Amino acid sequence: MATIPTTALATDARGLESLRQTAAKDPKTAAREAAKQFESLFMNELLKSMRAASMSSGMMDNEASKMGTEMLDAQLATKLSGQPGGLADIIARQLERQMGLTPGPIPSTKPANTSLPLVSSPNSTPKIPEKSAAGFVQQHTQAAQAAEAATGIPAAFMLAQSAHETGWGKKEIIGRDGTNSHNLFGIKAGANWSGPTVDVMTTEYIGGRAQKVVQKFRAYASHAESFADYAKLMKDSPRYHAVVAAGSDARAFAQGLQKAGYATDPAYAEKLTRVINTTLRLQREQA
Repeated sequence: MATIPTTALATDARGLESLRQTAAKDPKTAAREAAKQFESLFMNELLKSMRAASMSSGMMDNEASKMGTEMLDAQLATKLSGQPGGLADIIARQLERQMGLTPGPIPSTKPANTSLPLVSSPNSTPKIPEKSAAGFVQQHTQAAQAAEAATGIPAAFMLAQSAHETGWGKKEIIGRDGTNSHNLFGIKAGANWSGPTVDVMTTEYIGGRAQKVVQKFRAYASHAESFADYAKLMKDSPRYHAVVAAGSDARAFAQGLQKAGYATDPAYAEKLTRVINTTLRLQREQA
């Protein structure tokens, strides 16, 4: 990841060029750095105003002392800017939304028509790619409903899980040879799997630490087959009995998957619960 010296403000030619190069490679980092610089400029002006209000010009004032004071203010402003929860964070979030890096939540304009309640969570509205997310839900609703008929697990929960595993369809499991697995649930190919597979470099949490490893994943001829196989796995495996038994309880569903060891990410249940909330909102928008 490229970095920009915090003392190089965008008003400096070299600092501006560095910021442009970073924006091309890592726009999110560039947005954060630009926000920090804006805050630094604001803090600098604030310090100048405070000095002007508290100090009067005297005989000891000269151009050298004024320059020294301005340099001190600039250094102090740089150190004060970029603190967690400060003005830079607010500016950065706004810049990221304007750049399309973190779209805001989808507002609900239609009355709710589903019996499934949203799960209470302080972070219950994740930032998602709105158009692709809505398209993902529409594309796979029929297959999810068939899986619901087979398992009793609400279709919205399974749609959410497949969305979480694939980044709303943008990060499907593709083999190293370019083969699309159509595997929407990240189901690995264990010893009992005799169907086709793809080899993929993936992130696993081993001993609480994220590590890159090559894993074999199940491959299907279509996304519908992926939902059907997932439904069979949930229904037939005693390991996932608590998941199926969760009924319409989204939190119990997500926690049941984590406890059963479906994924190694220690925050899997929390993340999935947030995506379930978003999926329910999308379904209400489409109704």
